[in-house]
Amino acid sequence: MLRTAACAALQFLENILTVLWLGAWGIPYMMKKNLALPTIGVKFAAALLVLTPLLPLSAQNAPASGAAATSTEGQAKQPVAAPAQAASAKPAQTAPALNQNSLAPMTATESKRAQAYYHLGLASIYADDATSEGRTDEANKAIEEYKMALNDDPDSTELNDGLADLYFHIPGHEHDAEVAARAEVKRDPSDIDAHRLLGRIYLRELGQGENGVSSTSQPGNVLDEAIAEFEKIVALQPKSVEDHMVLGQLYRVKHQPDKAEAELKTAQAIEPESEEVVLNMAQLYAESGNLKQAAKAIEDVPMDGRSPKMEFTLGALYEQMKKSNDAITAYQRAEQMEPGDLQTMDALAQALLSDNQLDEALKEYKALAEADPDNSLDALVHIGEIQRRQGKYDEALATIRKARKFDPTSLEAGFNEGLVLDILGRLDEAAQTYQSLLDQNTLTHANGAYTDEEKNNRSIFLERLGGVYEEQSKTDEAISIYQKMIDLGGSYAVRGYQEEVDVYRNAHQFDKSLEVARKAAASNPKDPDLQLMLAGEIADQGHPDDGLAMAKNQLNGATPDQQRGVWLAIGQINVRLHRWKDAEDALDKAEPLAVKKEDRTYLFFLKGELAERQKHSEQAEQYFQQALTLDPENAMTLNYLGYMWADKGEKLPEALKMIRKAVDIEPMNGAYLDSLGWVYFKMGEYELAEDNLRSAVSRDQTDPTVHMHLGDLYEKTGRIRLAAAQWELSLADFAKSSPADIEQSDVAKVQKKLESARMRLAKEDSSVGQVKQE
Repeated sequence: MLRTAACAALQFLENILTVLWLGAWGIPYMMKKNLALPTIGVKFAAALLVLTPLLPLSAQNAPASGAAATSTEGQAKQPVAAPAQAASAKPAQTAPALNQNSLAPMTATESKRAQAYYHLGLASIYADDATSEGRTDEANKAIEEYKMALNDDPDSTELNDGLADLYFHIPGHEHDAEVAARAEVKRDPSDIDAHRLLGRIYLRELGQGENGVSSTSQPGNVLDEAIAEFEKIVALQPKSVEDHMVLGQLYRVKHQPDKAEAELKTAQAIEPESEEVVLNMAQLYAESGNLKQAAKAIEDVPMDGRSPKMEFTLGALYEQMKKSNDAITAYQRAEQMEPGDLQTMDALAQALLSDNQLDEALKEYKALAEADPDNSLDALVHIGEIQRRQGKYDEALATIRKARKFDPTSLEAGFNEGLVLDILGRLDEAAQTYQSLLDQNTLTHANGAYTDEEKNNRSIFLERLGGVYEEQSKTDEAISIYQKMIDLGGSYAVRGYQEEVDVYRNAHQFDKSLEVARKAAASNPKDPDLQLMLAGEIADQGHPDDGLAMAKNQLNGATPDQQRGVWLAIGQINVRLHRWKDAEDALDKAEPLAVKKEDRTYLFFLKGELAERQKHSEQAEQYFQQALTLDPENAMTLNYLGYMWADKGEKLPEALKMIRKAVDIEPMNGAYLDSLGWVYFKMGEYELAEDNLRSAVSRDQTDPTVHMHLGDLYEKTGRIRLAAAQWELSLADFAKSSPADIEQSDVAKVQKKLESARMRLAKEDSSVGQVKQE
């Protein structure tokens, strides 16, 4: 869906570790593609200054065999370029005069080594120039000088490593680097620097996405080569924390978590409280799904030894574990250690918001917006969300519109603006807002091709726009919008069909609702939800046994979870048919299949509804309370139980609290607004009752119960003519409703009230001789 503050939490953890590693010796560091050329041969700079004036003397004193040993290639390149001249210039000015007669003659080996150092010094200068000026010609000169140095001292570990490392840092010479490093480890298997370079080469290739691998890849791929090198590195240097960490990460990529854990534990044994080691351990466990062990890896570090990143990561893990209070505390510790860190402030604010600590979340988001005013879009959107949830709708609208000035195309800000406008009853503006967002390039493509994310976002705005049209009783417009959801296919199509059926049912166009249900079921015969929707329509429209038979057919080949859904649907059909025993049996069969908390919550709600419809109030209350124990924020249950109490005139303060909570959760729900108006009516708060009942009527114009309640309010406040008008609308809607949607006792009550009102109005009109205006 749209972007939430809360983030995916495992990706969140990955980002933390990536940032942490950038400056450390580890995989992300090694995978950096363009590294600066190293300052090669720094320790040889002094040697170069000394050897430059000595080389002619050495050549004179050296045996002929020494001169002959110099390669033809080396002799061809012997004339010194500008850098060499510059290097020899300094000694001429600063070095003391040399007494050539005092120098002992060099051996051939010493002469070759001296020449090797000379070429190494030149290579260093060329490499420095290549680094500072970005000149590839200087880099190539450095390579040639290295080669000449190796001609004079081919067994030098330092020279072989240096040339390979130089290749590594020059674009286009990666293969040369690998060849040179491989040759060196073949010559000297204990050369750890050569092994390190090979490891870095393979890590770079992995970072560039070359030679993708999996746990089933054949040996010889880049990942296996990297693992082999780092296994040798840790064998040669077992106390290197960084190398054990890199090897552990390579095992993780190879999907060998046991080996990865062993390497990280080795690193931890060397540095028990190393931030990098601890966070790597946490990441490893989190990726394997063991969030508890991931958190323990950080919890085991004494609190005074933890870093801000440890506490931050611990907070993210706690959030994934649904331990909101612990998450908040961890984020607060991180913020205390590193005040003003924007990422920590945002995570803390989101955790507080998710825990419904609205006032504290508001403070944190305001502080975040003030700390980074140029990037305050997300913070402002959340501030507006909190203000909306607190019922401060005008303030929320002002805040959201301020956010939209930062980015008029922001989907999240636009969604929230449409939502607030809808709540305020400014339905035309809400519809315009949703439509403008749908018209953006990110949500509308002429070819109808959308990414999964675009489909999700598009469906959200389509559903909201369709809902606004429903509230305005614009049936055709709503159907047109939901058809666009159907066009998205998949689960969006299922939802679109369900919305179309609801639109037609609410408009009392039952022939069309049945037609859409048949079309939906035919479009995807294997989708149980669509088949059950059709079964319900058939049962409601005069063919109950056919509908029930169709529903029961969905049990064939169904998974346990699908069977649960089928039994719930059968139970609901029987409730609407007043077949109480059959409904109870169906819900009982669904109960052992309801294993998830949300499934059990819904089951208890349906059992409560079944009991209430049979006038078993105490049993109904027990089921509703069980549902609320599992989910205290379940608006549907809060509303039903609160309304049940209010309608009987019982527990009115508790009923008011529950219904207001339901309205806070779904402020645009006409049924909940009707319940709120009704409880105020029962409490004698007639002005508040009228405000909410009128809002309910404006959002649900075809519900006979809402018109009945508003009529009762008008009667109670002495406005008989208005009461009669509402009761007439109520009876008209009852007459258009499906038999499954009405209670005949309610129809009789409204009919009696209307007849009584008409008699009173007739007497009043006859006594004054004219119609009294109200």
